[in-house]
Amino acid sequence: MSEAAPGRFERIQVAPAYQLVAEAIEREVVSGRLLPGEPVGTEAELVRQFGVNRSTVREGIRALEEGGFIQRGPDRRLYACLPRYNRLSSRMSRALILHEVTFRELFSVSLALEVASAEQAVENITDDMLERLEENQREIEAAGEAGDAARLSEVDSEFHMLVAKASGNRVLLLSREPASLLFFPTTELICRRVPEGPGRMIAAHRHIIDALKARDAEKVRLWMRRHIYDWRRGFERAGRDLDEPVERVYARNLPFGGPV
Repeated sequence: MSEAAPGRFERIQVAPAYQLVAEAIEREVVSGRLLPGEPVGTEAELVRQFGVNRSTVREGIRALEEGGFIQRGPDRRLYACLPRYNRLSSRMSRALILHEVTFRELFSVSLALEVASAEQAVENITDDMLERLEENQREIEAAGEAGDAARLSEVDSEFHMLVAKASGNRVLLLSREPASLLFFPTTELICRRVPEGPGRMIAAHRHIIDALKARDAEKVRLWMRRHIYDWRRGFERAGRDLDEPVERVYARNLPFGGPV
């Protein structure tokens, strides 16, 4: 009698019914078939349509409310709404971790998106946004003088967000956020372990702002590329491996990130 073949398949995980309800409604909102402000239906109507019990529908609704896909109106009825941007970004960042993306992949995508944001900011940046970038520069210089690595990382992340906003392109702004939530916090590690890291970062920001003021697309492109490549060199000099999955770093609860 032959031995049983070794198991090569994992057990199939069946999603809870409430999750299936939530995902079905979420798909309608994301696809645009259910527009913001349109009624989703009452709990009783959803119970009837999905063929599940009321508690399952309520759990699904709770998940959708937390994600910002539906909300209750004054009449207590359920209405579709635009999902909250930060929740979507956080969810996508978790998905990147679960898929074991590497820092090399984050670097590649961030290089493309940050340069594209800076290039478009040359054409669309406003005086108000330039002032906000100048304020950001004052904050990062103060953090550098204080030797505050955590604050340097925080202000650097804000700088890149401001440049993306200045691009005037909401697709770029939304597209870059999930990866940036994982990519840019690592600058704290670099600032702690690479002595020249903070100074190079602060100088790059100054050059980028000056180029934006001058509407100099070539200089903006040059300095943003240098800035992102500096991150790569600093990350490796800090003893990290670009091909290391993001999950391994963030699972260690390191000072620059911690679990997401």
